[in-house]
Amino acid sequence: MSLDADGNASPAAASDGLVISRGGMAALVDVLVRRGFTVVGPTVRDGAIVLAELRSADELPYGRGVELEAGRYRLRERSDGAAFANSAGPQSWKAFLHPSRVREWSADRVGDEVVFTADQVTPPRYAFLGVRPCDLRAIAVQDRVLTGGVYRDPVYEGRRSGALLIVVECTEPGATCFCVSMGTGPAASPGYDLVMTEVVDEDGHHFWARSGSPEGAEILAELPGHPADPETQETARAGVAAAADRMGRTLPEADLRELMAGTLDAPRWDDVAGRCLTCGNCTMVCPTCFCTTTEDITDLTGDHAERWRLWDSCFDLDFSQLHGGPVRASSRSRYRQWMTHKLGTWYDQFGSSGCVGCGRCIVWCPVGIDITEEAAALHDWTRSGAPESAPESP
Repeated sequence: MSLDADGNASPAAASDGLVISRGGMAALVDVLVRRGFTVVGPTVRDGAIVLAELRSADELPYGRGVELEAGRYRLRERSDGAAFANSAGPQSWKAFLHPSRVREWSADRVGDEVVFTADQVTPPRYAFLGVRPCDLRAIAVQDRVLTGGVYRDPVYEGRRSGALLIVVECTEPGATCFCVSMGTGPAASPGYDLVMTEVVDEDGHHFWARSGSPEGAEILAELPGHPADPETQETARAGVAAAADRMGRTLPEADLRELMAGTLDAPRWDDVAGRCLTCGNCTMVCPTCFCTTTEDITDLTGDHAERWRLWDSCFDLDFSQLHGGPVRASSRSRYRQWMTHKLGTWYDQFGSSGCVGCGRCIVWCPVGIDITEEAAALHDWTRSGAPESAPESP
């Protein structure tokens, strides 16, 4: 393995992995900006680690961790100065690829005619820094949903096609994480441009970086660092393996599709309905939920109108509205629809689970409903012989 005249790893060396320092992270952001990317990554705002545009690596949440539980999120200080030793925050990358509000067209009265103008906004070229392995899988899920069928979403496709994905493997799982149960982490699966593993040990604070695409290899070759030594690689892999053994939550070891299909009349749905506020928080923070509605706006003169696409939620009462009323009028039926779709019927539509085990729906539920707890209760009910069924409610 060789270095170039500036002390950077050559492409051949970088392909085997590069060790970069905290200063190397600053160089990474600079390289991305120079290449024309809008860099988005985790940073601290309003008492949470959120995703926002980064102008320098100093904005990363160095030395900040999180305490998670059902319905609870708190920041805490870390003594090791790690930047990525924290679990997924309230946002996912969905907010940038599948925006919550998009104007589809506008219309103006011009004389005796109405002129329609389709919005044709040049999408930003994003570099996502700090994508978690579970969120990488969530992006792959949304790729299938929004661009994998006959009807491709042009907004998502435009934003996704130019996006660069820089994944950071998890070494510090949260108390609500269950990516191991879903097979989505804590190690990264293919689909990234760059992947890094953060290592903080007696030798200092550094990152083991590897490329996963030609563009990722080009960027890696521009960074200061040295070829990854076996000791650093071993330490990094051990940190990820240890994270897999420290998951805060698990799902039952069962066929989740069969479990969801076989428990539609379980009394547990009434139990959770008594707690669920049908606020839709779980669908807003979920990295794979994709449903939208449309809203038409007209000004007071009647000369200008706009159509907007907005995120929607299957917890909204009018989500299933047909002539005569909503199909799913009860909170029982709406929570059941969300959970059975996420863990069961999603397979029938898209060939995978709709859940990646990030745990956001647990943390950001205001009453602390835990999808893993609900799945375990349904599993226990089936194992007990399913002695009684609750009557179906609309």
